[in-house]
Amino acid sequence: MSRLKMAVVGVGALGRHHARILSELDSVELVAVAETNPVAGQAVAEKCHTRWVADYNELFGEIDAVSIVVPTFAHLAVASEFLSRRIPVLVEKPLAASIDHGERLVELAEQTGTLLQVGHVERFNPATAVAWSHCGSPKYIRAERVSPYAFRSTDIGAVHDLMIHDLDLVLDLVAAPVRSVEAFGISILGENEDSVQARVTFENGCIADLTANRVNPKSSRTMQIWSAEGTVTVDFTSREVVAYRPSEALLYGMSPLQRARQPGADVERLKSEIFGTFLKVERPAVPQTDALTAELESFVDCVRNERRPLVDGQTALRAMQLADQILASVHSHQWEGHAGGAIGPFARPRQAIKRVA
Repeated sequence: MSRLKMAVVGVGALGRHHARILSELDSVELVAVAETNPVAGQAVAEKCHTRWVADYNELFGEIDAVSIVVPTFAHLAVASEFLSRRIPVLVEKPLAASIDHGERLVELAEQTGTLLQVGHVERFNPATAVAWSHCGSPKYIRAERVSPYAFRSTDIGAVHDLMIHDLDLVLDLVAAPVRSVEAFGISILGENEDSVQARVTFENGCIADLTANRVNPKSSRTMQIWSAEGTVTVDFTSREVVAYRPSEALLYGMSPLQRARQPGADVERLKSEIFGTFLKVERPAVPQTDALTAELESFVDCVRNERRPLVDGQTALRAMQLADQILASVHSHQWEGHAGGAIGPFARPRQAIKRVA
């Protein structure tokens, strides 16, 4: 089978990794990289043993598929050029800069019958699949995604930059419509919200609390999932999954509390037996595969075999719609509980002035 001819449009902080991985895949011929910055474009092209072009329009007629890694505000303009020519597209998350732009891309993909995949890379994190297989039907989810300020993706805020990953994951986990959204956030350094806390309640009773903060001293990407079967904790960075389940001793025997109330009970021993004796602790093995490589390989497979992507345009659009609900709540949050006070992420709460006698 001949190799799939591909190109990468945009080889900045993330795009250069797309180019590197695609250049190493046996099933792909990396025809070119398109980049408006000649220094960056030529450097990546040289490392990937391909050619650089400044204008992606030169690629039409030469490629079978494309990976688009340009700033979010340019997703509609760039991706639509390829979709209109029936060239399969992998576009980085979020799908687009607005719901309207996202809907237009999805409609164009459907009208032309062209594959559109969106780069929600956490779906391809090996820890995700392992955690999902152990978590049962979620009743409560707590997600935290924080990082130091990276000085990239400055055209979008923390919701579309960071939280969008967890919104996609939560929507995949919870098979129910959203009932309500509450959120607040604040702009710390930039022109968009930098830190956001949101609560999403679903029609089936599941609640998800999500934290996104891109002005944090350290990075952390974790999720805890509670269900009737127990609790699962997943660390997306270290790729560690830990599952806690009630043991037979807890389900069918005397409870630790009852035992502690018995005459002469050894409470210290009971404390040491909570995890292990009463709560089973499972640490399932997680394959050490690279998520971005898996995502790109999946895209190539979908193009070759006409499969539906794991995250297609409609799926990514759902995450964007929930993100919009959260942003609407962030921008309408009343910090002092009334419309006359500070409202939204750009309002600075009044500082109390201590009078010196």
